[in-house]
Amino acid sequence: MSNTTKRIIAAIVMATAAVGIAVLQHFGFSAVRWAGVAIVFAMIVEYILCLKRADRDTVKSSKIVFGGFLAWLCLMLVAIYFVGARPWIVLLLLLIICSADIGAWFFGRLIGGDKMWERMSAGKTWSGQIAGILCGTFAGIMYGLLGADTFMPQLMWIGISVSLLSQYGDITASWIKRKLGIKDFGTILPGHGGVLDRFDGWIYALPIVWLVML
Repeated sequence: MSNTTKRIIAAIVMATAAVGIAVLQHFGFSAVRWAGVAIVFAMIVEYILCLKRADRDTVKSSKIVFGGFLAWLCLMLVAIYFVGARPWIVLLLLLIICSADIGAWFFGRLIGGDKMWERMSAGKTWSGQIAGILCGTFAGIMYGLLGADTFMPQLMWIGISVSLLSQYGDITASWIKRKLGIKDFGTILPGHGGVLDRFDGWIYALPIVWLVML
């Protein structure tokens, strides 16, 4: 089975799970909150397992970095618990992050150009970042237009901010993987890497949105 086929199958499974969560939420269950908590908890466990498998000298040499990242993931667990109480915010975050991720990947490959920080993440280009911001912002604006039949200027700024934060979360995760000397955090999602690989766009966006809510 090719890597592309695996990615498609994994994407279908994730989409099906998302529909199931939406249905449960519709019938009064706090499915969004607890699904989010489960995802972030899985990210923490996956990262700890990576640290245990990594070379001891590598971990000791950058223990402040690796420890700080673990502490930040734990902060994300608190953040998703509170943000998850407002499912529409989680949906907006997912919509913007997914759109920014797809836009950055597609147009980055299509246009190419100068790399952003090749030492941190070899595949990221400035063209991809700009395209990702535009796609994420468009998704945020459409969320308002389709949901409330009105243009909401604040969603434009939310789209720009979350798109940027999601991309820097992706870069941070890539940097951590480089320091650990691994390609993926896990193999739970064939073709997509691990849970942390797939949801790295939450790394900064989720805690900062929670802080703004406070």
